[in-house]
Amino acid sequence: MSKHPLQFLEVPRRDPEKEAPEERIQHFGEIYGHYDSATAAAQAGRCLSCGNPYCEWKCPVHNYIPNWLDLIEQGKLFEAAELSHQTNSLPEICGRICPQDRLCEGDCTLNNGIEAVTIGSIEKYITDEAVAQGWRPDMSNVIDTGKTVGIVGAGPAGLACADVLARNGIRAVVYDAYPEIGGLLTYGIPPFKLEKHIVRKRRELLEGMGVQFMLNTRIGDDKPLDELLAENDAVFLGMGTYKYVRGDFPGEDMHGVHDALPYLIGNIYCEFGEEDAAWPYIDLAGRKVIVLGGGDTGMDCVRTAVRQGAETVQCVYRRDEENMPGSRREVQNSKEEGVEFLFNRQPLEIIGNANGVSGVRVITTAMGEPGPDGRRRPEPVAGTEEVLPADAVVIAFGFQPDPPAWFEDHDIQILPSGKLRVATHGDYPFQTTNPKIFAGGDMVRGSDLVVTAVFEGREAANSIADYLGV
Repeated sequence: MSKHPLQFLEVPRRDPEKEAPEERIQHFGEIYGHYDSATAAAQAGRCLSCGNPYCEWKCPVHNYIPNWLDLIEQGKLFEAAELSHQTNSLPEICGRICPQDRLCEGDCTLNNGIEAVTIGSIEKYITDEAVAQGWRPDMSNVIDTGKTVGIVGAGPAGLACADVLARNGIRAVVYDAYPEIGGLLTYGIPPFKLEKHIVRKRRELLEGMGVQFMLNTRIGDDKPLDELLAENDAVFLGMGTYKYVRGDFPGEDMHGVHDALPYLIGNIYCEFGEEDAAWPYIDLAGRKVIVLGGGDTGMDCVRTAVRQGAETVQCVYRRDEENMPGSRREVQNSKEEGVEFLFNRQPLEIIGNANGVSGVRVITTAMGEPGPDGRRRPEPVAGTEEVLPADAVVIAFGFQPDPPAWFEDHDIQILPSGKLRVATHGDYPFQTTNPKIFAGGDMVRGSDLVVTAVFEGREAANSIADYLGV
């Protein structure tokens, strides 16, 4: 098929159909539709096939984006799926939840005056449609090495590590405390962004590659690390970040104040029709809800509260909209669903009485000079304090590593930040201070994107293979 050189002009960007806000807030299902083969091919054909593809460089896993777009335009679905999996272990998930507007699509050459190629939607289409048509990872040339690796954590880093190990003939056994795989893919990210049958299908694919899952198993409690080390040639830690970041202002422990993660997990268990005493359901129906924090977790919380039937939902963020860390797409979806954003407001105190929360005292900020991280710092404006009425507050300031006590017992060193110390260069990147143990993902780099955890899990797997002489 010859490529039309001006297709990017003649074919406008067309995203998958999105359900109307008044309809989608009535349920927790995904809000975006799916491409058919003709639409996927037409949208893929808008790619310019740049000689220096900025989209590929901006992608944390460096997907071969122009190459698999070209294959989709040619109708070579299975070939596109194989190529997509050469760099990404969870493409159908990243296609749904990556902030493409800040990554690949944000750096698409067409984004400069013409709308970017719909890279994320096509990435999602490739695996969804290929699997539906019978595609499975090609393991025909894989030779079993007899080596085994125990993986702690079935989140993005652990799954990516297992995928690459399996392709190298190394048997991976993945342990996780939850009853389903995915970590926060399953129990943190709401179904309106990622329906859970997608994660379960990935489990089927991995099990078909020989990966084993041992769930409802907490390493250190249900199974000692000594036992795991004795049974395997190496161990990978991909345990994520689950310690909530606090604001250190008065009122955070008041009745009616909730941390983001317990709120989201409890809601997902409810959607599953299940109960877990450790994660009780928090119902915000009829409440005046304020969510503090402007990242993707904050967007998950505001959109969940809307679907629970909250009376009003406000998102309070101390910087301006331009400096929000979350996906622009998720901010827009939240606005469409009725969320009110109050930018340049810094919380000072959560106020209330014996009955619980009654409001949040905030101060207006102005954007100052950039800080050490390069982001402009919010500076309080004197005389601008006000109280925002609320009877429920969700704190979504992010997460930090929470290293277990058994790290110290096994010479697994951590940094002052709580992040795990790993080698960044030399023979075995991602190796911890215990030579037999490797690590990657959020517990190494801090709370970050799913795709960066995938990258580190894959890189650690390659390092493990080198360590094992495979």
